[in-house]
Amino acid sequence: MLLDEGGHRSATVRRANLSSIARELHARGPLSRSELVARTGLTRSAIRGLIGEFVSAGLVAEERSEPLGVPGRPSARVEPDPEGAVVLSLAIAVDSLGAALVGFGGTILDLVRVDRRPERSSVEEIADDLLALVSRLDGWSAAGPRILGVGVAVVGVVRRADGFVSMAPNLGWRDVPLGDALARTLDPGLPITVANEADLSALAELRRGVAIGGDDIVFISGEVGVGGGLIVDGKPLTGVAGYGGEVGHIPVNPDGVECRCGSIGCWETEIGEGTLLRLAGHPPDGGREAVDAVLREADAGVASAMAALEHVGHWLGIGLAGLVNVLDPRLIVLGGRFGRMYPYVVATVERELDRRALAAPRELVRIVPSALGIDAPLLGAAELAFEPFLAGPATWLPSRSEIPGRAGA
Repeated sequence: MLLDEGGHRSATVRRANLSSIARELHARGPLSRSELVARTGLTRSAIRGLIGEFVSAGLVAEERSEPLGVPGRPSARVEPDPEGAVVLSLAIAVDSLGAALVGFGGTILDLVRVDRRPERSSVEEIADDLLALVSRLDGWSAAGPRILGVGVAVVGVVRRADGFVSMAPNLGWRDVPLGDALARTLDPGLPITVANEADLSALAELRRGVAIGGDDIVFISGEVGVGGGLIVDGKPLTGVAGYGGEVGHIPVNPDGVECRCGSIGCWETEIGEGTLLRLAGHPPDGGREAVDAVLREADAGVASAMAALEHVGHWLGIGLAGLVNVLDPRLIVLGGRFGRMYPYVVATVERELDRRALAAPRELVRIVPSALGIDAPLLGAAELAFEPFLAGPATWLPSRSEIPGRAGA
């Protein structure tokens, strides 16, 4: 049935209002109707009717608030139901694979992680390993129609339109159709969105972590490689096709060594895990356990460990100074290995920032470790998968004629 212009406007306004409510509940958790009125600008009657649609769809529950001892009826409390809408979140790191079921409101329903086997590096093998991991998630088999989509975080340069990984040096990938491979392996009916793990970690810290309420954020992740996620004016800065943010491959040392990406003197070659371990006298492929050993040695005053951390801190500060000068961020969040080692290099990093960053942006920026740690990519991938629902929840709601008491409306 065709709608007149007024009908079109009414439907558009309804969709926008539903989206506003969904975003508030997803970001902030339980809110009273009064709080929703204040945060969305909608009237009490509009909130009451729209919340009724969410309740009918099983997406939220309403509870009467406790009396506050003041005149008037207490406002009902609206709580997102984590099991009413669920996304599958996947993470492909150099040394691990992760999978999680995340519910409406950001609740982690279940999460599993395994070490990645280096001999299984083809996209088909990793897709199969992820499927096996997903089957271990509690509630996966029963989730059914409540699954809205799949978000995937990967350590590589990703084209978001189709999940095509143009390059993932630390996985040994080049021109890999990851999105297509996962679509064939997982449920083909589920929408799958793939993005860079550092971009998604930045999104997770913005929505769920240490950067809540921030608008201009730089996230730097470090395990085997180095990744970056940039938030500018509250929005991810990902470039034309999603390739932006590859700060680990900023050329910083013209006299440096060859990077796995094929270039010379990338930031990653000076602050990467292999460099830290080699300078500290450990095998460059020693992984997380070897990094933790270096930190313990630094605590004990071992000269080689302290010198290795000094080297990494020096070059970390140089690169961060360049990002401060270009982006003028409010907050720099250090994730992964950098978050763990920051207490050991804070003085070195701060010294380089003082020497090299412009005074005005340097004065404004703070550096903090990640609040979400190793789970940041999975939580960011979940936010990515939730985005279509948050932008248009009307698609997942019953039509008005199906809502009790609204027949014929």
